[in-house]
Amino acid sequence: MRRPAVGIAGLGIMGSAMALNLIRAKYTVIGFDVAAAARRRHRRMGGISARSNRDLGNRSSIVITSLPSSGALLDVARELAAADTPPAVVVETSTLPIDVKERARTLLAARGTTMLDAPLSGTGIQAKHRDIIVVVSGSRAAHRRVVPVLQAVTRAHYYVGAFGAGMQVKFVANLLVAIHTAAAAEAMVLAMKSGLDPAMVLKVVADGGGSSRMLQIRGPLMVKGTYTPAMMKLDVWQKDMTLIAAYARQAACPTPLFNATKPLYAEALRQGRRAEDTAAVCAVLRKMAGPTP
Repeated sequence: MRRPAVGIAGLGIMGSAMALNLIRAKYTVIGFDVAAAARRRHRRMGGISARSNRDLGNRSSIVITSLPSSGALLDVARELAAADTPPAVVVETSTLPIDVKERARTLLAARGTTMLDAPLSGTGIQAKHRDIIVVVSGSRAAHRRVVPVLQAVTRAHYYVGAFGAGMQVKFVANLLVAIHTAAAAEAMVLAMKSGLDPAMVLKVVADGGGSSRMLQIRGPLMVKGTYTPAMMKLDVWQKDMTLIAAYARQAACPTPLFNATKPLYAEALRQGRRAEDTAAVCAVLRKMAGPTP
């Protein structure tokens, strides 16, 4: 059976990783990004570069959006809706407010396009290795239609209900990511202050009951004390932290552990680490801890 052309709107860390896996799966992948360098990288991977998001919509029956901001999503939705032949389904994978996704969904629905709320869970490096999951909410029929595409870019996909439920699950997941990353950093700094070999400690602890995915993934960065290239940039993560806090307030749910991590991420930003990985909270704790043996 002939595979449909898949469009990618937003060729950043996650978008380019999904594009690469779709190309590996023998899909025709048409991409667009406002950054010319991202479009050139997409062509070097074997993808086709669209002239605009409107052009992307005309040439793709399924479009995956991976975007950095609410404004970017609404702009892309308007451009896709303006296509002569808009895509049948848009799979919206960004971490953004639910009400913004609802507005984008309405814009696309006016032209007969079904939008799914389908945020991703995992880092950019995991995405390159197809080791992420996607949490899908919205139309069941649209979800069934895009299952083969999702299987090409993720380790697993979960349908969780009505539109917006995907983001709600993502908020829960990201709350844990915030806590687990800070906890991993605190543990590694304790090892360093104890005079232990941090690489040895990471190997042992990551294989035992104290392990977490964040320790496994970000622990090596903490051991090296090098936080670039970033799997998740701190300035982008700050946006996610703000969304989690707002959602928790709306749900009237206390989040004392999450709240305790906020000053650590804020201090990392204050230190000028905006482009570094969130694992840089380890550098903040190391500075607080003072000299190590």
